Amino acid sequence: MKLNYRKIGKGYPLIIVHGLYGSSDNWLSVAKELSDNFEVFILDQRNHGASPHSDSHTYENLKEDLLEFMDDHKIEKASLLGHSMGGKTVMFFAADYPERVNNLIVVDIAPKNYTKISDYAPQTIDHENIVSAMLNFDLSNYNSRTEIDQKLAESISSERVRQFLLKNLKRNDNKEFVWKLNIKTISEYLPQIMDGMDKEKFQKGKGITGFPVLFIKGDNSNYITDDDHQLIRTIFPYAEITSIPKAGHWFMPNNLNY
Repeated sequence: MKLNYRKIGKGYPLIIVHGLYGSSDNWLSVAKELSDNFEVFILDQRNHGASPHSDSHTYENLKEDLLEFMDDHKIEKASLLGHSMGGKTVMFFAADYPERVNNLIVVDIAPKNYTKISDYAPQTIDHENIVSAMLNFDLSNYNSRTEIDQKLAESISSERVRQFLLKNLKRNDNKEFVWKLNIKTISEYLPQIMDGMDKEKFQKGKGITGFPVLFIKGDNSNYITDDDHQLIRTIFPYAEITSIPKAGHWFMPNNLNY
């Protein structure tokens, strides 16, 4: 799939991959900060932003989209930064194409399945609630973002989460609000989006090596816990793990720390 993207700066290639409900816009200010030293590519993953919609949304799809993007732009090797779902995308990519990775940075996600561990039910429920609210929202009944926000508040209490989701609104040719997201496919593939890597493939010294790996956790997020460190280092034996104070899961440079 030919992904929409933004490019800024000059230098060694750095590719930034957003998370669920996100887009390249979320990382534009970060890209600008890094553009003095890197040629930064910010992608819209399939079914997000201005990239094409598809009736499939698996990590197999997402990592192959990333490979196609690198091949199309003649990027032999790049530093990869991925947040949440984007973090899973770059992890799956690094597992299959380690020779194409210079550095790997994973932001607030572990390589595990979040639907199979009871401790992570709150995250899964939150996503199910968000996706359901968006899927069942008849946007044609509303004329302003304020009205949409007020209605969404009945299902999604966090104002910051709603403001993040509302970035996905656009008007169609009939001047009606529609979601940029392919929320139907995302809803159908939410279990796959919550899926993780198969740790059995990386047992007995078969972890992914050959480039630096950094995991960044938000201090106010429980997407990465101390118990996850063993799994992370089973798959990425030399990974460094650090945290950002006062940051939640969906931390963005514009202070969307929720």
